[in-house]
Amino acid sequence: MPQLIPEPLSHAAFAPYGEVIMLEGARHYPINQGTTERYHALACADTQSEGGQTILSLFRTQPRSLPLPITIMERHPLGSQAFVPLSTDSAHAYLIVVAPAGEFAPEQMRAFIARGWQGVNYGKGVWHHPLIALHSVSDFLVMDRIGQGNNCEEIALDGSWVLQAC
Repeated sequence: MPQLIPEPLSHAAFAPYGEVIMLEGARHYPINQGTTERYHALACADTQSEGGQTILSLFRTQPRSLPLPITIMERHPLGSQAFVPLSTDSAHAYLIVVAPAGEFAPEQMRAFIARGWQGVNYGKGVWHHPLIALHSVSDFLVMDRIGQGNNCEEIALDGSWVLQAC
């Protein structure tokens, strides 16, 4: 049975799939008479295909237990999709499973562990598993696309790939 072992989420490791959204290493500068620090352009929304619009939503996800058989992957061919956890508590860690855009190839899946202060922006067409919260109910701010066209494709898997604890 093939296994996926999560690796730490970093800008370099995640680059083939999109962008990591976090303060560390980000360009920043003071605004509002020095009372606020702006961390600028942490990710770029790509939602304009076929007249799409960028929207923000909140997702509340229930924690999952590991090991977790991977039975579904999805992608959004018309727009990027970002998930930003609304907690900086390390108890709100979550797991990410991704595969490159294009024809789905399970042997190319990778898993990452993200901390409560790290978000991700999946590139257009990148395969990913739905949210996998660990330990507790977790809330996410989600940047997504609405508009014409089919922007959600899912593929069912037989569960032979299993996401393991790190």
